[in-house]
Amino acid sequence: MNALSALLPAEEEAPSQAEAAYRQLRDKLIMLDIRPGEPINDGQLAAELGFSRTPVREAIKRLEVDHLVVSYPRRGTFATTVDFTELADVSEIRELLEPLAARRAASRASAAMRRELLDVAETIAELAPNPAESRELMRYDLMVHRLIYRAAANPHLEDTLIRYDNLATRIWCVVLDKVPSVSGHITEHVDLLKAVADGDADKAGELALHHVTSFEETIRKVL
Repeated sequence: MNALSALLPAEEEAPSQAEAAYRQLRDKLIMLDIRPGEPINDGQLAAELGFSRTPVREAIKRLEVDHLVVSYPRRGTFATTVDFTELADVSEIRELLEPLAARRAASRASAAMRRELLDVAETIAELAPNPAESRELMRYDLMVHRLIYRAAANPHLEDTLIRYDNLATRIWCVVLDKVPSVSGHITEHVDLLKAVADGDADKAGELALHHVTSFEETIRKVL
């Protein structure tokens, strides 16, 4: 999706190779380009991503902390399996922190950030529902959440929420074929982004909470 590529916010200028490798591998694991239980071969991934083994190994260590990969002595490293019993725990944390991030973003976002939020809202509003592109639509979900976390201007809150949103998105991607459509889930972001951009902290918090709870309800219906 060219529109998505154009909208993706730059998290920072010229990230280190280790950081770039981490971000790419993280999103491959979240979006199931690397399937749950699949072995992680650092040499193969380094060649695929165009890095040396050292930054890829550093990235894999960070991904262990994120619970996206797991290493076993004498067996190797693997993408973690998706444990649906963790859904309630992940949702409990997100129900507390997502509204906080949305309220902070509504209060603290810069003028430039508010314009970016509105641009993303406009693009999402114009998306045509297409079940065949459900997985690509989920990339908008990741982008919107990360954008709001960044706008909240609290790096500790941002890091925590990115980690839990990653786990939630991975669960969603596992059941994606069972969900009739993700279009409604994605278009929910339009009002949320506008509320944040307009500085309406109360509305932004309410919409963020609804988004998280509706996500959990949808997942439970298809499990």
